[in-house]
Formats: sequence, structure tokens, C-alpha cells
Amino acid sequence: MSSSRPHVLVIGAGTGGMCLAHGLRRAGISVAVYERHRTRTDGLLGYRVGIGPTGSRALRECLPPDLFDTFVATCARSPRYFNVITQRLRQTASFELRPDTDPVNTDRSVSRMTLRQVLLTGMEDVVHFDKTFTRYEQHDDGTVTAYFADGSSAVGDLLVAADGTHSAVRRQYLPHAVTRDAGSINIAVKIPLTEHTRSLLPPRVLEGISLIFGTRGIMGILHVMEFKWDSGGGLKSGIGGADAHLLDRWPGLLYDNTRDYINIIIWSTARRFPPDVMRRRGDDLVHLALQLTRGWHPNLRELLARSDPGSCLPIKVATSEPVPPWKPSTVTLLGDAIHTMTPGRGVGANTALRDATLLCRQLTAAAAGDKPLLEAVGDYEAQMLPYGFARVADSLKNNGTNGDDPLYRPVVGRLALLGARGYFGVTSRVPKLRRKFVDDLYAYRGAED
Repeated sequence: MSSSRPHVLVIGAGTGGMCLAHGLRRAGISVAVYERHRTRTDGLLGYRVGIGPTGSRALRECLPPDLFDTFVATCARSPRYFNVITQRLRQTASFELRPDTDPVNTDRSVSRMTLRQVLLTGMEDVVHFDKTFTRYEQHDDGTVTAYFADGSSAVGDLLVAADGTHSAVRRQYLPHAVTRDAGSINIAVKIPLTEHTRSLLPPRVLEGISLIFGTRGIMGILHVMEFKWDSGGGLKSGIGGADAHLLDRWPGLLYDNTRDYINIIIWSTARRFPPDVMRRRGDDLVHLALQLTRGWHPNLRELLARSDPGSCLPIKVATSEPVPPWKPSTVTLLGDAIHTMTPGRGVGANTALRDATLLCRQLTAAAAGDKPLLEAVGDYEAQMLPYGFARVADSLKNNGTNGDDPLYRPVVGRLALLGARGYFGVTSRVPKLRRKFVDDLYAYRGAED
């Protein structure tokens, strides 16, 4: 090992960690990834993640070209509209989104499990499963050793924490860097997309992403995910050309049970949930979701009632507290391991991918001898921390993911709800404001400042 040609240890085979691993491998830099799950199919990873231009640029830069094309081919049908609706399925606003003809400068809907399989493709010799990280040691010779629960260890020149919100690496390296509850809780469900469940939704809701501004402080979001393969895993009728070629030879479908589905997430301030909500599962959690949505349109309630109980889970929304810069060393962090953010602006995965690309560029420069390894790490952290924590702050603003949002206050909440609906209603009906809204949406999700 040497500082000019480092061996990198990545803890966590999530989106950011695997993007980094692909980029390093393409650059000829030795990398090994250590994942706590036992197999590539473990974990409840079937829900949607939105990949915007920032994330697509990162994936295009780090993945082999044919694998990036596979990523595009395995995305769900892109949403045509961003809708704002009431709990009674009445349309408040609808914004037409850009078509997905550009492989990068668009917004894509991706199944988390499918994206996981794409990122694991061709990395069998890099990813080590069933490796629960416990601690690390930094040595005087500039190396670092990672230790795992099974008694094994690994030595490298740099340890990268890509192990998410509850990062064990961060707890040791930056014990003062903490996450806190954002004060809101989500209940997420998946409903199989059938002819019947399809018929329960208006056309624009079926073809878009819909934000539900409900009364009594209950919010929701609904996505419809349709893929190029059918319930049996075979290509749907009409899928041909390059997509058919890519999917036919992609081994990821052997491990991916994702099929067309509707994803509904409801959320509110934690005060509206029973104290034991995080322990509830299955039918009990579905029943709670139905209790919270009394007064919602019968079609939405039927969808909730038809959800797969095994897919229903509660999520306590967390957010990172900003930390001042630290002296760079042979340990660094990316993604949720350092800047966990709420889903309020939908850029958590994109920011992790941006981290991965930036770190890969810096390590490539170090491997080429353009700068020492620790300088490369420091340059990465100097850029990552400001934009990362700026996104954390943005995610808490005026979107209901902060439990203290005015929407949840007894009297003020009604006024806040009327104000939000009024803003979206006017914005969607005035052409100049409508264009600016969509342009701003893509500019934010594609930002590199």
C-alpha cells in the first residue's frame, strides 16, 4: 500500500458507497466494500428513490457506460406530472415535468432494490457481505484497520463511512456529530399495481408524483412505479431495441423481485402517533394508517387497505446537526453517514451520489500523484460539508417533515394549509410562475454549486 496508489475500504454497500466503489475501480484504484447484510437481496429496499440530474451525472461518471445504460433502462416510467391534491383526491395544482429523453437532465423514479442490484452488478469480487463493522484503528504508518463482528479485519489506506444514518464509523470518529429526531414519523406502504388499483386513481395522479395536503395535519405522497418487466420478470410487450438487449443480459433481475406498484407514504408530527408506533408492523400498522386517514377519499383508503402488510413500515425521520470542519485523516464519510436529511426536498440519495463522485475525483488525483492522500481527503471534505449541510437545512423548511412545522399547530395549521394550497394553486395557473416553479425544481435537483 502507498499514499499514491491507495487501497480504500468502504463501509456500507448503499447507493453512495457503491457509486464510489465503481468510480474507484474505473480509475484503477483498489477498493473493497463491506456490507452488513448477508446477501444482495436482504433488507427492505423496495421503495422509490428519486434520482435527479445531480445523481444521474454522478452515476454516469462513475459507472461503466453499459451499466449506466442499464440503470436508465431499469428505472420506472418517469413521472409526467408533479401534482398537489387534497385528501379527497381534488386537484390543487399540477405541473408538467420534463420528458425523460435526456439520460441525465431529468428526474427518474427508481426502486431502491432495483438500484441496489444495478450497483452490485459486476462487483462480486469487491463487495463482502455479512460484515458488520465494529471499530477501526489508525496506525502510525498511515494505514487503517477495520474490524468486523465475525472477528475478521481489513487493512487499507483510507476508510470511508458509507454506513448510513446510524453510522458506527461516525460514532467512533466524530462522536460529537449527532443526529436528532426531526419530530415527524412516516408510514410507508406498497400496493401491487393491478387493473383494479390502477382504476382507483385519476389519470394525472396515475402518471405523476402527487403530494397530498390533508387536513388535521396528515400529509402524504403517492408514486406509481411501472417497470419494463412484467409480474413474471419477463419483458413487457413493446419493449425492444437497446432496452431489451440490456435487460435480457442483466443478471440483476435474478435477485430483484420488484414489480409494478403504488407507493403511498403518510406522515405527520410525531405527536399524532401512538407511543408504540415504531414497534408496530404488518396489519397493525396498516390499520393505524387507516385510522389516521379517516375522512380521506374512499379510493385512497382502499389502496391503503390493499397494501402488502409485509411491506408496511414506520420511519422516524431524522436529521443531522451541523458540525464544524475537522482535521483530515485516513477516515472520511459520505452520504447519510455525515449529513442525514429529511425527505422534504428529495435529494438525500442525490447528495450521497454527489459526495461519491467528488471523493472519487480527489482520490484519483491522489493516485496520480497530483496531491497527497490526506490533502485529497481534506479537499473533498472542504467542499462536501458546506453543500451537504445546506441540503440538510433545506430539507427542514416548510414541507411538513419538521415536526414543529406550522401545519401541525392547532389553529395556525389551518391557515398554513390554506396558504400552501393557495400558493400551489396560483403558481400552477399562472404560466410564468408555473414555468419558474418547474425550472427551479430542476435547477435545485441538478445543482453543483
